[in-house]
Amino acid sequence: MSAFAFGAPLLAHAAPKKEFKVAWSIYVGWMPWGYAADHGIVKKWADRYGIKIDVTQFNDYVESMNQFTAGAFDAVTLTNMDAISIPAAGGVDTTAVIVGDFSNGNDAVILKNKDKLADIKGQNVNLVEFSVSHYLLARALESIGSLEREVKVVNTSDADMVAAYKTPDVTSVVTWNPLVSTILEDPTAKKVFDSSQIPGEIIDLMVANTDVLKDNPDFGKALAGIWYDTMKLMVADSAEGKAAREAMGAASGTDLKGFEAQMAATKLFDKPADALAFATSPNLPKTMDLVREFLFSKGLLGSGAVSADVIGIEMPDGKVLGDRANIKLRFTGTYMKAAAEGAL
Repeated sequence: MSAFAFGAPLLAHAAPKKEFKVAWSIYVGWMPWGYAADHGIVKKWADRYGIKIDVTQFNDYVESMNQFTAGAFDAVTLTNMDAISIPAAGGVDTTAVIVGDFSNGNDAVILKNKDKLADIKGQNVNLVEFSVSHYLLARALESIGSLEREVKVVNTSDADMVAAYKTPDVTSVVTWNPLVSTILEDPTAKKVFDSSQIPGEIIDLMVANTDVLKDNPDFGKALAGIWYDTMKLMVADSAEGKAAREAMGAASGTDLKGFEAQMAATKLFDKPADALAFATSPNLPKTMDLVREFLFSKGLLGSGAVSADVIGIEMPDGKVLGDRANIKLRFTGTYMKAAAEGAL
């Protein structure tokens, strides 16, 4: 028998890793990750579990998810929708370790010199194609009985959105904060629809590669510890809390007032018990059903997908939307529950 044959069965379980890479991008609900890395909170929790966690900021959100999908990172911040359309549809089994917040006004449809949503008909709409902005547009149009074919989507990177709005030919954008706040500083910019009109549908997550997590549960515990430690600071009515919000605001290109305005448009789950209740509520499967149907309608579940059931999405109670034999996105209460019980 060859050495290779002896070694083959060992490949089923990777040896526990000691070093992990986390990717995040600028958004009010994800700023805690950069702050935690800069202020020793990441190191504190990594040291507790005898591991090393490297946190990297991306200026291009889509690129961060592509890098995670390619295996260059063990965890990434993304939305519930993008978790399906990028890593899950790309064949990467992904687990939502932390449900961080949902957008409650942070994502918006903005028109130039027009103040009614109906005015969007016939316009070019600049947005990150197939992102939550695209989903928000579809839900906005649905609210007035319109269809996407009544507008023309122009794919625009989040990194270019503010500059695009300033050009004369761009008359309509859909984007997220802090870009929304910056664009709304322009007197021509009118917000005509936002995510507070579809509460709980655009969910911000920290996800990890399921296989990495399975072999290294301490990585998931450390992520939860980092998150809830930083959350406590972020919402604290104290000098330290204010300093943390100020730092996160500056890092996202705004001031304390601007950052707190973005926080007000976010339903932050700063307490693990609240996050757990949201993740285990009967509303989550309903939301994920809406989202996967939207993705299927856009052909984003793979070229061979014959229905939205092609990808299995597992809920914390073990129930599965879609194909049980092809589960690629998993919601778990494990780490939020451990945080809620003080068991990290």
